[in-house]
Amino acid sequence: MTVLIVGAGPVGLTGALLLARKGIPSVVLESRQRRAVMGSRAICVQRDVLDILERVGVGWKVVDAGVTWYSGRIFYREHEVVAMSFPEPAPGQFPPFVNTPQNVVEELLEAEVAGEPLIDLRYDHPVTDLCQDDDGVTVTAGGHEFSGAYCIAADGSRSTVRDLLGLSFDGRSFDDKFLITDIRAKLDYPVPERRFYFDPDWNPGRQVLLHPQPDSVWRIDWQVPQDYDLAADQAGDGLHTRIRQVIGDTDYDLLWASVYRFHQRRVPRMSVGRVFLAGDAAHLMSPFGARGMNSGLADVENAAWKIAAAHAGWAGPALLATYDTERGAAADENLAVTAATMRFLVPADAGERAHRHDILERSVRDPAVRSQINSGKLSEPFWYLDSPLTTPDGSTEFPTEPGVPRPPVAGVLCPDVPLPDGSRLRDGFGTWFTVLAAPGAAPRRLPDRVTVVSVPPAVAALLDLGESGAAVVRPDGYLAAVVRDPDHTQEVINALSRASGHR
Repeated sequence: MTVLIVGAGPVGLTGALLLARKGIPSVVLESRQRRAVMGSRAICVQRDVLDILERVGVGWKVVDAGVTWYSGRIFYREHEVVAMSFPEPAPGQFPPFVNTPQNVVEELLEAEVAGEPLIDLRYDHPVTDLCQDDDGVTVTAGGHEFSGAYCIAADGSRSTVRDLLGLSFDGRSFDDKFLITDIRAKLDYPVPERRFYFDPDWNPGRQVLLHPQPDSVWRIDWQVPQDYDLAADQAGDGLHTRIRQVIGDTDYDLLWASVYRFHQRRVPRMSVGRVFLAGDAAHLMSPFGARGMNSGLADVENAAWKIAAAHAGWAGPALLATYDTERGAAADENLAVTAATMRFLVPADAGERAHRHDILERSVRDPAVRSQINSGKLSEPFWYLDSPLTTPDGSTEFPTEPGVPRPPVAGVLCPDVPLPDGSRLRDGFGTWFTVLAAPGAAPRRLPDRVTVVSVPPAVAALLDLGESGAAVVRPDGYLAAVVRDPDHTQEVINALSRASGHR
């Protein structure tokens, strides 16, 4: 079986590598003549997404190539109103976020692809046609036909595959533009930190975001009016003046500049037949909070393990359809969160503008108001409590607010903890299913594809397994079931069957 992947960005290359790790060949079709991504674009990789990248061999490489930041500061005019910090991870654990530019992530992924014989990467192969039937998908690209059992469309916001499928891409585009630059400068900050400026004198009524990158490179985002002209700004001293207003008299080199209009859009379905849409081909959202590339990589991992299960013959008839169920719900959540951010950043009417002004003004004097400042709710894993693959555990209370810690119940990404031997709990995830058994548990007669791991008491307590319970973990690290019955073998088997799409 071969899988066709359209698009050789981070999502497409990660999908190809995930499939290859499960022994499945793929053909990756990219319209560009060669890999050439200019500028930082997506830069912020979230801790749990680093686990996905580590499963294809680049998680720690992405960390080593980037800048880890634990501090963020928010300013309103001349006032600092919020100072946030993230705890440093335990030894061997991934940091909460790392800023590694998209072009660097792609270079690392492409190096892995080059050493993987199961991946056929073809540049200068723009897709022009696609058809599918009950047996597979045929794609015409670069004047040639390619056939596969399935297709993953990761060809970006202007997705050709999406158009060929006749899918709408409904949503909203914002009038204001955002000017983005990469500069190299040695800024005198004590630690790498994210800085967000609301209504500074040098960009009144709008905002500016400053992000650290490797090699003394900084990304600066300005919100600008819809009639902003970058070419005119570069021809004169306008862009230089903007940069000076942020960094002062420090010497700098301008590496890249571009202008974007942000969108909030989504396809009506994340999959059509044997075609799965992932990343920007399926959804577009404001980058504030770094939910774009991170959610795209979660998309493709979800698709990859389910395609692999179908290939291996143990997927139930309902499994592939849950890609749309699960990742569609994740897209809806991310769009809702980023829409709220954009309402604060780009008020649509007088009422929203007055609300924003009131919050910012009061935040100078009243610390209780500062939590209402919305500069972007940082990316986090979605939860699949309502998925047909999840065995409900009777929990009635579950926090859904952005940034709130999630309890380790069925449907949530399994937490990661260091183990006594120096490894991480998640190191064993990603092949097929894993059953985490409490010290007194001894599940028997499980399918061959299931790995049983006896966890230490501390992990059993974290998952509330008691002395003899067990947790069923999916290939993507999500808890499919938490079983606390001492005689739980049949319950575990039932949960495995459900998580495989048989119920």
